[in-house]
This record gives sequence, C-alpha cells and structure tokens, in this order.
Amino acid sequence: MSETNDVPVQPAHAALSSQPAVDEAAADGQTKRALAFLRKLLVGMDMNAEVILAPDDGEGSEDEIRIEIEGPDAGRIIGKRGTVLEAIQYLTTRVVHKPGEGRRHVQVDAEGYRARHEDQLAEMAEKLGERVAKEGKVITFDPMSARDRRIVHMALREFEGVRTESNGEGPDRRVQIIPLKPGEVKPPMAD
Repeated sequence: MSETNDVPVQPAHAALSSQPAVDEAAADGQTKRALAFLRKLLVGMDMNAEVILAPDDGEGSEDEIRIEIEGPDAGRIIGKRGTVLEAIQYLTTRVVHKPGEGRRHVQVDAEGYRARHEDQLAEMAEKLGERVAKEGKVITFDPMSARDRRIVHMALREFEGVRTESNGEGPDRRVQIIPLKPGEVKPPMAD
C-alpha cells in the first residue's frame, strides 16, 4: 500500500478482487509470463478489469496455472458463450509454453464463468441422461469443445442406463448419450 497526502491508496486489484491474494513474487516463469501477457492484453483492449493469480481451491491439478479476471468489464471479456474467454485462454497458453519447458495447463476465468458453465452443462447432461434412460432414444448434443465434451462424459460416467460417445471430426465433434441395451456393460470412458 502506498500513501499520497496521508490517504492510503490500494492497488487496483485489491479494490476489485473478492479472492484472497496469492503471492505472485513466488510464481514460476510460466505463471509470470501468463500474468504479464494478460495484463498487457487487457490494457490494449481498454478493459477495466484486473488479472489475479487464483488461489488453489483444490479442484485443479498441482501444475495448473489458474488466473481470474475480475472487474466491471469482466463480462465483456467472457464474450458470447465464452468465445472471447476461450480465445484469450488459447493465446495465453501459446505465450506461456516455450520450447524446452514443461507444458502446464492454463485456465483463464472471468467472474467465475467457467465454474457456472461447467455446473450448468453437467446438470443438463444428467437431465438428458435421465430422459435417454427412460425413453431409450439417443440424444446428440450440438458440436462442442473438447473441454465441454469431457464435462458431459464425466457427468454421466457412473450414470445408470446410458453411455456417452463422441463422434465427428474437429469443430464438428459432438457427444451422444446412448441408452444401454439390456445386459450391456458400460465401456470405459474415452473421448
């Protein structure tokens, strides 16, 4: 905290962030590159938002770089159906990974969008799984990202009476929820 005219001034991220601060000074080179890139990107986009290193909530893997974007413009960073956020995460991943360094998963979130989206997608998958088990008809999702397909597969992996399967190529890849035939054993999960 710095002081000007005896009035304490907090850094912008302290005012915007609702999460406890994570010591960025102890971060490794990849994490620091990710934070610096995102901060520069948001300044270039003229966004009123702050980039913070997300605290470990126990859900991610140990080698994951988790970054949260918070502030008044965070909703604009998400974009329609998360497309802008997805693009920002992709670019950040490309900046972070340098030849000769280990590859770490980079997750960029804005105002908890990803967690809400994952919960909604898993809930929808379970409702559709119930319908498939009851009616015996295959349900096919619209094309979705690998991350979203995995959420559907994971949500239904232990669901009785159905199995999931991914079909298609590239951006047209989609998940199907398929009813199990009497006596059919659910195959191991794969995408």
